[in-house]
Amino acid sequence: MSTQQDTGPRGNGLFRTKTVEQSIRDTEEPEHALKKSLSAWDLTVFGVGVIIGTGIFVLTGKVAKENAGPATALAFVAAGIVCALAALCYAEFASTVPVAGSAYTFAYASIGELPAWIIGWDLVLEFALGTAVVAVGWSGYVRSLMDNAGWHLANALEGPDVPGGTFDLLAFLLVLVLTAILVVGMKLSANITTVVVAIKVTVVMIVIIAGLFFIVGDNYSPFIPEAVTPKGGLGWEDAPMVQLIFGYKATNFGVMGIFTAASVVFFAFIGFDVVATAAEETKFPQRDMPRGILGSLLICTVLYVAVSLVVTGMQHYTKLSVSAPLADAFKATGHPWYAGAISFGAAVGLTTVCLILLLGQTRVFFAMSRDGLLPRFFSITHPRFRTPYRPTILLGVLIAVIAGFTSINELATLVNIGTLFAFVVVAVGVMVLRRTRPDLPRSFRTPWVPFIPILSIAASFWLMLNLPGETWLRFAVWMLIGFVVYFLYGRRNSRLGKVGKEAVF
Repeated sequence: MSTQQDTGPRGNGLFRTKTVEQSIRDTEEPEHALKKSLSAWDLTVFGVGVIIGTGIFVLTGKVAKENAGPATALAFVAAGIVCALAALCYAEFASTVPVAGSAYTFAYASIGELPAWIIGWDLVLEFALGTAVVAVGWSGYVRSLMDNAGWHLANALEGPDVPGGTFDLLAFLLVLVLTAILVVGMKLSANITTVVVAIKVTVVMIVIIAGLFFIVGDNYSPFIPEAVTPKGGLGWEDAPMVQLIFGYKATNFGVMGIFTAASVVFFAFIGFDVVATAAEETKFPQRDMPRGILGSLLICTVLYVAVSLVVTGMQHYTKLSVSAPLADAFKATGHPWYAGAISFGAAVGLTTVCLILLLGQTRVFFAMSRDGLLPRFFSITHPRFRTPYRPTILLGVLIAVIAGFTSINELATLVNIGTLFAFVVVAVGVMVLRRTRPDLPRSFRTPWVPFIPILSIAASFWLMLNLPGETWLRFAVWMLIGFVVYFLYGRRNSRLGKVGKEAVF
């Protein structure tokens, strides 16, 4: 097949695609160009910085107590495998199309404009909710440390999740500070992240090494608890979709409990896909993007499995705390000092999670704006810092308000379904682009295509089916809103549509 160099759209209507060459040329427009300053090390640190967060510090106890017992380690392995399959697809795309936007940009270059819009709209929700949820979690850890030191906020400023609270001042201020850091520049963000990640990984290693001395073998028995039917069963809103579709009785624990746990702890892995959003700001993306994506995922999977084995060995899964399982496990063994160190590490570590999730969202929003699907006003970069300061400020303020005023419960599953959906789109895109553009230079190639992408689609969809029915309903509502916005604004203002006016609509 001959190499296509035209700048116009390929295909017609809703599925017109933007050529890879044009996507790359768009990054060279002075007003819309981002500064290239990141290395493979920076990308790996970003990945570790955002992956290690709420999942390892909070979700471990929840899923062990409610879904999988000591087999939570297997749930992390299952979720890690799903992410690894997707990571191989992301690595090929990010090195071939080094443009901001991650799955949105990849879909635009392979499947078409409407699928690209859908995934971009999905990612905006995913990163916004993720940032707000983590900011509220960070606020809780900081308040706990302040209480230990004898400092107390006014009750009204502790947030809606606290009785009598109305506004979470700490979460609000955190998001605003991180917004300012992102406006100033990516290298500053990378340097701050490196320091914080070093602290966070040190705390995780303390948990693993110190916890080894407090493991009791009997706590691992049974390793996979016998499946049990929840008292009164599960309503449609709580039951996994796979159970609603295939009609079998809902259970916790057992083999299915591991899969249910995997669909929940999957939240702990969200982050390596955020690395792909920084492709345009990487010095040598063809070489460094695969290293950053795959390296950060491998490091975090090993740490997750080790921590879950240690914690369920220190304390029987039925007695684990849901809110702070790592810290409380050390308290239960009579070592509160470790608990304090873990709380400090969690508070410090969650700042990088918020920072990088906010980074990912602004880059997706920026890419959609540059393509005209959102107002072009938001794709102008700062004249000095070369950062997308307009969407960063807008989204930062909105998320700060959401984190400050909203009581956010059980939104991790909504973030999960959005990410898994993105994995499906990227895997499809790899297969499509291999067929339509075999001539493209690819410094990293996903192995065993189409087997790996198909396996990634199946694994991602399986975890999606293990999410509650209510999560699917909320996701459908958000997607419906997205369709309305696209047909009322995005389709009419698409730059690609204006270039190819001969396209049939």
